[in-house]
Amino acid sequence: MSAEGGLEQICFLLFAILYIVSYFIITRYKRKSDEQEDEDAIVNRISLFLSTFTLAVSAGAVLLLPFSIISNEILLSFPQNYYIQWLNGSLIHGLWNLASLFSNLCLFVLMPFAFFFLESEGFAGLKRGIRARILETLVMLILLALLILGIVWVALALIDNDAASMESLYDLWEFYLPYLYSCISLMGCLLLLLCTPVGLSRMFTVMGQLLVKPTILEDLDEQIYIITLEEEALQRRLNGLSSSVEQNIMELEQELDNVKSLKTKLERRKKASAWERNLVYPAVMVLLLIETSISVLLVACNILCLLVDETAMPKGTRGPGIGNASLSAFGFVGAALEIILIFYLMVSSVVGFYSLRFFGNFIPKKDDTTMTKIIGNCVSILVLSSALPVMSRTL
Repeated sequence: MSAEGGLEQICFLLFAILYIVSYFIITRYKRKSDEQEDEDAIVNRISLFLSTFTLAVSAGAVLLLPFSIISNEILLSFPQNYYIQWLNGSLIHGLWNLASLFSNLCLFVLMPFAFFFLESEGFAGLKRGIRARILETLVMLILLALLILGIVWVALALIDNDAASMESLYDLWEFYLPYLYSCISLMGCLLLLLCTPVGLSRMFTVMGQLLVKPTILEDLDEQIYIITLEEEALQRRLNGLSSSVEQNIMELEQELDNVKSLKTKLERRKKASAWERNLVYPAVMVLLLIETSISVLLVACNILCLLVDETAMPKGTRGPGIGNASLSAFGFVGAALEIILIFYLMVSSVVGFYSLRFFGNFIPKKDDTTMTKIIGNCVSILVLSSALPVMSRTL
């Protein structure tokens, strides 16, 4: 088996694993009512596959930076090991090139196609069907591309007074369009810089909701008894109302759902073991505090170095290469710490993204998320993941 064939098989295997995991994640949140067997079901299924592909590419882009750091440290520790000869610079650079290619493909082709295909109905006068919806989608994509091309061309003509650049589109295709993805990454970096501080502050609240808090000076049995009486009272009031008073019935049903949710949380706290209440919660909170402190300290030190030392600025040239020098001054321990912080920053940025008021409606709900909202979530995560390596390297 040739080296190129081995690299292709490894890349395909890694992407297949990410695709399967992404498929299970999306189907967990996808609305089950969209699974009817008709033309719309076929459109939903195609959009589902495209969204799964995009989410897998996003996951691959997030995992590439930690994978590169681990590969570099492994090659430094075992340079002559026969069993890791497949782990080389060609594989790493190939994965980065594929991630960039597929990110562009998803962001500018697949996701717009999935959205317009989902919203299309076919042109008036044509026979309804999949072909008519595909034709409308392609026409919409061409019009969108022409619109963006025209806006960029006019902007360049206003900025650049050179007659040659105003008359020719060659420079636009040759020089400016390859940097379009870099502009998207820049927008993602700005969004990350906005979301990450919010996410770091929200992580404690989110983990507090997921974990069982210690019961200090609390009587859970008494609280469950009170909430049960309140649930029974609401149920009796709901059964006693006539069907004509719809507004009161909806308010009571909402209040009853809130009471049931609170009762479920109390019962979960009661069933939790002592070590889960008294050990896991404090340990996780202390770990979050340590990670947050280390992240802020490293970012502050690096920014100070960038302000004082010009040689600390990240360069665009190639480094020493995979397996030639450690990426951290502390060796393997420092590399492991960097990987943990990269994942922590990504999770914090996602939490901060959904915590922003403008993107609050994007939060997916289990078994109740439309395909349009899934497409929006996939595009948002793709933009954040494309900016993560740049922000991690800079900060």
